[in-house]
Formats: sequence, C-alpha cells, structure tokens
Amino acid sequence: MPPSKETHIPMSDTLTGQPALDAINAALATVQDPEINRPITELGMLKDVQIGADGAVHVAVYLTVAGCPMRETITNRVTQAVGAVAGVTSVQVELDVMNDEQRAELRKTVRGSDTADPVIPFAQPGSLTRVYAVASGKGGVGKSSVTVNLAAALAKRGLSVGVVDADIYGHSVPRMLGVDDKPTQVDNMIMPPQSYGVKVISIGMFTPGNTPVVWRGPMLHRALQQFLADVWWGDLDVLLMDLPPGTGDVAISVAQLVPNAEILVVTTPQLAAAEVAERAGAIATQTHQQVVGVVENMSWMDLPDGTRMEVFGSGGGEAVSDALTKTLGARVPLLGQIPLDTRLREAGDSGAPIVLAEPDSPAAKALEKIADSLAVRQRGLSGMSLGLTPVKH
Repeated sequence: MPPSKETHIPMSDTLTGQPALDAINAALATVQDPEINRPITELGMLKDVQIGADGAVHVAVYLTVAGCPMRETITNRVTQAVGAVAGVTSVQVELDVMNDEQRAELRKTVRGSDTADPVIPFAQPGSLTRVYAVASGKGGVGKSSVTVNLAAALAKRGLSVGVVDADIYGHSVPRMLGVDDKPTQVDNMIMPPQSYGVKVISIGMFTPGNTPVVWRGPMLHRALQQFLADVWWGDLDVLLMDLPPGTGDVAISVAQLVPNAEILVVTTPQLAAAEVAERAGAIATQTHQQVVGVVENMSWMDLPDGTRMEVFGSGGGEAVSDALTKTLGARVPLLGQIPLDTRLREAGDSGAPIVLAEPDSPAAKALEKIADSLAVRQRGLSGMSLGLTPVKH
C-alpha cells in the first residue's frame, strides 16, 4: 500500500520527488542560534531557501555580525537539519551579514523592547533567577574554583546557568571554564560565549593578552552594570557572580545593582582566614542581603593510608557559620567542606571543572553536594511585588 497523502507531502513533493519547501522550513525552525538559543527563523536570520531540480538545497542565513564566532556552528546545524529532510541530496549554506536595521529588529525581538537603556533583568521584581554572589574575605581561598565548579555542576543538572566574572582585577573564570571565544556584540547587546552549557562574561574577554585592568570605583561599577544589563543572558535559572575578595567597591555595587543577590561565603579552615571571611558575609547587615551559606575549601588532605591531614587547621567554616548566624539573626548553614586535592587545581588550569573531569573524586563529590543544596532552593518572595495594599482599620 502506498504511503498516505498526509505522511508523504510534508516530506517531499509527490509529483517531482523534490523536497518540499514546507518540510525544509520546518527543519530550519528547529535550528537554534547557539548564542541566543532561539530558532533562527524567529530571529530574522533566514534570508532565503532555494531548491534545485536535483534535490540540492541552497540556504542563505544572516549572521548578526561579520566576525560571528559561531558561523561554523550555525552552518553545521543548518546543514544537518536540512540534510535530514527526505529528497534533499545536498545542502549549501551561504552566510550574509545583517544590516543596522535588521540588527535593531533582532535586538527588539530578543529583548522585547527597543529601549536604548536595557535594564538588569535579575533586579526586576518578577525575576525567577537565583543570583548567588560568591564572596571571600581574602584571596587564595579558592573562591573562583568553587564558582566555576558549582556552575558546571548546576548546568549538568539541566539548569540554565550564567557566570559573571566580577573580579575585574583578578579575573580567572575564562581559563577555569576553558572559554576561548570572545563575546559577540549586536549594537549595544552582547552575546556571551558558553562552555559546558554555562554562559560566561569577563573583563578578560575584552582586554588584549594578560593586560592588567587599572580602574577606580566608578569604572568598576559601570563594567559590572554592563555585564548585567547589556549582556543577553536569556532565561537563567541561576546566575553566579565571582566577586573579588573583601568588601570593597564591587561588593557594594552588587548590592546596589542586584539587591536580591544572595551571598555565598567561601573560606578555608584557618581561623585567621575565617575571621576575614566573616566580615565578607557580615556586609549583609548593611546591604540587607541574605547569606545563603558558607563553603569551607581546602578542609583536609586525604592521605594514602586513609587518614586526613588538616593542612590549614580545622573549624574555620563552622566558625564563620556560627558567627554569621549570630550576627544576622538567621541560620547561615555550612553547606559543605571541600578537601584539598591537586586534581582540583589541575582541572582549573586545564579549563575542565573537576565535577566534569573527575566526578568520582572526593572534591567533586563535595562540590556536587553543595550544588544539590543550591539547585533545589526555590525562589523566595524577597523583592517580589505581592500586589497587596495596606488597609487602615
């Protein structure tokens, strides 16, 4: 029995055997832009489709900018999608570049507005994105390592995750996440590169080589504001912000720009480090932010004979947890203790987070446990409009 009309027509033309235009357009509707994560057909990126007599298909696609780093990915996705349509014998992809009007329309489509001054989506009352500001009292406690591994672990769970490298002077997140691509700029909208499913932005992506950044407070504030407002993050479940150590300009800017951000304090077991870390969390008393918890890094080293060596002492994480609980008047839990492991350092240097590269290692398991506690948390009512009006009695 020949195939029914309903099953045959969407695949190819019944009279000529050529692939049907509707089927090709349906296939192209499944191709997502790798930076915006929306179909190219919705973004005005599909320029033209031509079908040859021999089943050869020519697809013309608009790129947002001439130097788009995702041009090869887009080409491959279009080729694979169209090539799977019955009757298609070959696929040729031609790349063109949007003009200013088309980019403006794209920006309006993506943002839902053509406003010249984009707002910070995470600071809006209806935002469902959990924002975690990863802080430490001093440098060298592994704050960035914790940030990138938590990001990778959360993304592995299927969550949409972004990371802002807010440590402008000491940026290290791109290396730790293995990000080599540069952001793509569409007018005043910046598309962040991705690694392991995590969207990332860092000042290191805009400076040549290892050039130091020498800025004062107002410049730091403006850079952070652009990272939050001008970057197209999409609909994130979690945004992690890797803060510089201490309670300086960036910590204050975060409180001003994203007041609903919750602080995650990283310390080592050493009591001297714990005292400084306590101050990093206690800033919440002035900024009226919530401290989600404490992470103790470099807690101990597992020795071959099964014993533990407490290289940096013990009790620092619990001390910070207890002190912040007393200071803030709300329970600040110790979310986890991460053992000292050379593989954690090696993974960061190679750009492959240990939760992905060595998932069975003790450090990876500790980080996964912390990620579990963050992943299951539901967004609270803090910062949300409840639609209630006070009534006088």
